[in-house]
Amino acid sequence: MSTAEKYAIPTDVTATWDVPADCSARFNWEYDEGRDRLLSLYQKGKDKQWDSTKRIDWSIEVDPNNPVGLPDAYNPFQGTDIWEKMTQKEQDNFIHHQAAWSWSQFLHGEQGAMITAARIVETVPDLDSKFYGATQVMDEARHVETFARFLQDKVGTVFPMNKDLAALLNDALQAKDWDYAYLGMQVLIEGLALAAFGVLRDLAENPLAKQLLAYVMQDEARHVAFGRLALRDAYKELSDKERSEREDFVVEGCWLMRNRFLGTEVYEALGMPVKECQEIADHSEFQQMFRSLLFSRIVPCVKDIGLWGEKVQKCYAEMGVLDMAGFNLDELMKADEEKAELIDREKAEMAARVAEVDETIAVGASA
Repeated sequence: MSTAEKYAIPTDVTATWDVPADCSARFNWEYDEGRDRLLSLYQKGKDKQWDSTKRIDWSIEVDPNNPVGLPDAYNPFQGTDIWEKMTQKEQDNFIHHQAAWSWSQFLHGEQGAMITAARIVETVPDLDSKFYGATQVMDEARHVETFARFLQDKVGTVFPMNKDLAALLNDALQAKDWDYAYLGMQVLIEGLALAAFGVLRDLAENPLAKQLLAYVMQDEARHVAFGRLALRDAYKELSDKERSEREDFVVEGCWLMRNRFLGTEVYEALGMPVKECQEIADHSEFQQMFRSLLFSRIVPCVKDIGLWGEKVQKCYAEMGVLDMAGFNLDELMKADEEKAELIDREKAEMAARVAEVDETIAVGASA
């Protein structure tokens, strides 16, 4: 079945979104030199490749009414007049579409990351960055494959790309300077996605969703580290004008990212009062908590790479996330890796127990 039949909003899947490029492909003839930390990250990127058809247990059942298994307490509409007036069927349908919308944005964002990573390989001047960027292209292809399978096989509904995400991708890909692709994707989009994945991973009660998010986050942690390493070095050489331009890009991008999780397309698709629903979502306790956590990876990264002027700090103060500048990114990334490895150990232990039981049964049957 074509994905076109699963879109909640009519979407022409035969039409491509063509973003014009205004940048140069760069070749580099120095093959022996490279930054040790970046080459170590490249080695890790090679070592940590995985196959989603083998590592993820796709046999796990998913409740179509609540694909992620989020507790009711985290529904921003719980207890509102709109929610109470819905039938059970309408409530189930709403939760289903909310999940489909969120995971669709993850899917489209991963395709954007795949294309942007390919652009980085093409345009970045340093060969060590090209090496690592090539491993990220493969990572992102795997993420697109994985999210697409979850949406198509387990959820059954897909939404088009959110306009705010599309706007930031468009700006990052059209910029003539190579570092904007890094800044837009590695720092802003990947940083926000990493935080969003983390919130859902920790709240999700469905083990398939939890596995998928944990494994993708293990890759994304490396991607954000890649952006930090490359831009921290490059931005030491920026002029005041160049730094100011990039800070403007960060401020605009962060406001776009803040507003992209209101779920407007869900209300439109279900014929709900859009403005009223936006108000409820915008002011709900869960949305405010979720939104603040979304910047837990972005704010310290922006500070670390040196884009910490007055307008950036003012932006984060208005968002209420300025204090996140003190978060330890290395510790956060380490925790992301450890949670994925913990899931692997738990799966291996369960498989060993099942094998032991099967062996005992076989011995008993042959006695």
